[in-house]
Amino acid sequence: MAEIIQKDGIWAFDGDALRLTPGRDRNVGVLRRALGELVVPLGALAGISFEQGRRQGRLRLRLRDGADPLLHATGGRLAEPHDPYRLTVESDRYGVAEYFTDEVRDALLLEQVPGTPVREFLLPGPPLPLSVSAGDATASFDGERVRLEWNWKTEDVKAAAGPRTLALADILGVEWQPSAGLENGHLRFRVAGAPVRERAKYDPHAVELWGFKRDPLMALVAAAVQARLPHPSAAEVPEAAPVPEAAGSDHDALLRRLRELGELYRAGVLTDEEFTMAKQAVLKRL
Repeated sequence: MAEIIQKDGIWAFDGDALRLTPGRDRNVGVLRRALGELVVPLGALAGISFEQGRRQGRLRLRLRDGADPLLHATGGRLAEPHDPYRLTVESDRYGVAEYFTDEVRDALLLEQVPGTPVREFLLPGPPLPLSVSAGDATASFDGERVRLEWNWKTEDVKAAAGPRTLALADILGVEWQPSAGLENGHLRFRVAGAPVRERAKYDPHAVELWGFKRDPLMALVAAAVQARLPHPSAAEVPEAAPVPEAAGSDHDALLRRLRELGELYRAGVLTDEEFTMAKQAVLKRL
């Protein structure tokens, strides 16, 4: 068992999985607190790194693409206080962090865990039922339906139709975007047959976020829905396998090519060297 205990949290590794427990330090974000303890199977990891600073360092886990619905729904946009896969390490614990990193890396090598994308989620997503109030709405999800209930801050054009209930079967995708600078963020659902409006404040299938403390919690709703949608790899269209030509037709085509080369040579279009090289190339294919 390898373990590192910090104010920022506790990471423990038993050889099969990492157990990530958020700390109680005031710098721990609301999203990490709400997620609670995460269990990450070794097979979901693509790597681990430790970065030293003068006063503090960072342990970082890198998950395989497609392994975690939270990372897919948020698109790598989680700020450090809310990212469950980063741990702040005090300088007096650098030795422990290096040992922890080596233990995880050795296990990845021993088990020959590839760093390639996966075709199914290896983490379950947040538990249900789930309800979060932030921005201009309260978003709830029970595993079958998403319900959006607007508050007094919602634009009239969006609130006029009343609360929205979206069946999971009608949801094509979900995205959480934090606010950045003067740009507001959103929790947006792509719904079958419904157009996507550019601005979340007017989109009846989106919650507009303004950069307040509870905004990151909407990522929990995004992750919970994402975990129950078809895996993103299911949308990948495999390349069609080339249809092999019949052996006989291929052979006939090569014979025709030989005759054409002979005619070009006799007509003086090809030099001796060009004719010899072209003929040898055709004969190899025969």
